Amino acid sequence: MMATKQAAPLFIGWDVGGWNCDRNANSRDALVVLDSERTILGQPWRGNLRKAINEAGNTQEWIRALLDCCKIETTADIPPVVLAIDTPLGFSQAFRQLISGESVAGPIEYWNTNPYLFRHTERFLFQRGLKPLSPIKDMIGSQATKGIHVLARFAPENPNTGVWTSGGGLNAIEAYPAACKPSPLMHELLSSYRTAPAGQQVDPWEMAGFSFGINHEDKRDALLCALVAWLFHYKSNALCPADVDTPAGEGWIFVPEDALTTIESEGVESRR
Repeated sequence: MMATKQAAPLFIGWDVGGWNCDRNANSRDALVVLDSERTILGQPWRGNLRKAINEAGNTQEWIRALLDCCKIETTADIPPVVLAIDTPLGFSQAFRQLISGESVAGPIEYWNTNPYLFRHTERFLFQRGLKPLSPIKDMIGSQATKGIHVLARFAPENPNTGVWTSGGGLNAIEAYPAACKPSPLMHELLSSYRTAPAGQQVDPWEMAGFSFGINHEDKRDALLCALVAWLFHYKSNALCPADVDTPAGEGWIFVPEDALTTIESEGVESRR
């Protein structure tokens, strides 16, 4: 009996907007879908996924809704998907223990070491020059609960630190587009989606020059997330692995390893 050839996966980047981001002209949900060759499929999309989240009855319907947003035709058999999401996909263990009445943390000192405000993965990035936002103290609580809600409904299994799965068909991770900025690897990958006159150097982070429907910063960040999803599947050693001390359930932000090396040596500051 011949083995059935598994379909090549798709890679979806989701830059998350708030629950009611259709009222926010500056920041909304954005989606970009890549194939195994990193080709953008369909049309990059920007809007509000709240209706799609509410109406999807299962994981396959959720994936199909994302592909429909990007005008990608699907057959009965949807290929496996790696979804990289730009929002915190967990809250710190100390914060969860605090609100449940289990325990309190020790003395609170510096803002960027506060275990209520930041997860282990965020404090890990602080030590390497980044300044990720907090779902507690910054204005991203809406986005964080939206992403966590989607995981709970459509990818509820958490077999490895920072990885969620439906048990088949969908794997999800957390990405951080701003952390890609110093990465030579991400610069190289991102250059495929830009056009510029011959001999002219273009800043890969400037919106001017993007093609293939990448016409807003939200879509650019979704593209970066999709590239992180592609790396996670094909070149996982290019991403910084989860630290062994990460508490269960907090999640992990997957960023390019070469970005952290550059940030650590140059002291570059960034934000989500």
